[in-house]
Amino acid sequence: MIVDDDKDALEVYKTRLSHAGFDVEVAESAEQALSRVKKFDPGLIVTDVRMSGMTGLELLSKIREAMEGVYVVVMTGHDDMETAVTAMKSGAFDFLVKPVDPKALQALAERCFREFNEDDEGPDTETEEITLRSGQLIGRDPKMVEIYKTIGVLARNRATVLIRGETGTGKEVIARAIHQHSAFSEEPFIAVNCTALTDTLLESELFGHTKGSFTGAISARKGYFELAGAGTIFLDEIGDTSPDFQTKLLRVLQERSFYPVGGEEPKTTHARVIAATHQPVEQLIKEGRFREDLYFRLRVVEIVVPPLRDRPGDIPLIASALLGRVREETHREVYRISDAALENLLSYNWPGNIRELENALMRGAIVARGSVIGEDHLVLGDHSVTSDDLTLDLAITRHVQWVLAQCSGDEAAAAELLGITKKKLKDLL
Repeated sequence: MIVDDDKDALEVYKTRLSHAGFDVEVAESAEQALSRVKKFDPGLIVTDVRMSGMTGLELLSKIREAMEGVYVVVMTGHDDMETAVTAMKSGAFDFLVKPVDPKALQALAERCFREFNEDDEGPDTETEEITLRSGQLIGRDPKMVEIYKTIGVLARNRATVLIRGETGTGKEVIARAIHQHSAFSEEPFIAVNCTALTDTLLESELFGHTKGSFTGAISARKGYFELAGAGTIFLDEIGDTSPDFQTKLLRVLQERSFYPVGGEEPKTTHARVIAATHQPVEQLIKEGRFREDLYFRLRVVEIVVPPLRDRPGDIPLIASALLGRVREETHREVYRISDAALENLLSYNWPGNIRELENALMRGAIVARGSVIGEDHLVLGDHSVTSDDLTLDLAITRHVQWVLAQCSGDEAAAAELLGITKKKLKDLL
């Protein structure tokens, strides 16, 4: 059964699937579909989301309540994270972005009935409402839509996840979205940057320690695996950890227990682990720098985040969404990006991904002095180091001077952009 208030689209879909050998019924509204669904008894329902009257998501919910063993595919032109995650979390078989290619619809229908025949019980019939609490994931690129679907599926289980992608692509945002949409969203989400701590400190932070277990351990302390309860531990840059730490983490994943540093009694953890890395893990394994068994333990489900340069069509959406945060951080009433400035954003390669885009907009907002970020307000690329002298002091000096110049000598604005106090700026100057 195909449900869509676009009559022309209905005709195209029906013709394609009928020629492929499917028995097809159509409905021009969710209400009409409900009135016919019992008699037609479909194995698959493909429904648009945005329709007058009842929405496709409401139809999905009613079908899940009233009928078992029916696959539902949701399609919409409003391919945002909320719709995709809601659909998948509520039990949709898949999610399609309009305009839907009839060939793709046929292939999906064939896959659906193939899986249906392999599983006499049909799909899981549990229904669960979802409220989107993270609006930070933005994009209409098919790669991002697939990530939204995966988040919806992961929200219904406790599988360990490995998120891979370049620096600045939003790996932690995805991890938070998985946690926030899960049944354990009220439990803690604890993010740990593995590169920021030595092995000893990392073990102490995660597993806790007993009094006197090392220099400075003046009292016993609980670790994050204990404090997280049934929540989520996000291990960022797991690829940069040592083999010794990896061995201890593997034991936690295998046995769900750990020993505090200096402790003799094991403790149990119920926390979910989500790890992330920008490193080529397969190469690290070949070099003996990453345990292969840990890799497979972490990679129960893998999410690969595309770099920003691979989804340029999303740049205007992301830039527009970031302006709200830019206004909040810079206290500048900037509400628009000029067409010329947007062209610059679209033509740039973005090695720093979304994080670099946000920083560029921050600089542009402070320099703009008005409500529009123009072409002249954007400086893209690395302007910190431009000579053979690569010392950190010189890099800091040139960067501070460059920011101050962009702010026309306004030290307060420069300090704000640099994220430091005016006193610290004066000291640097």
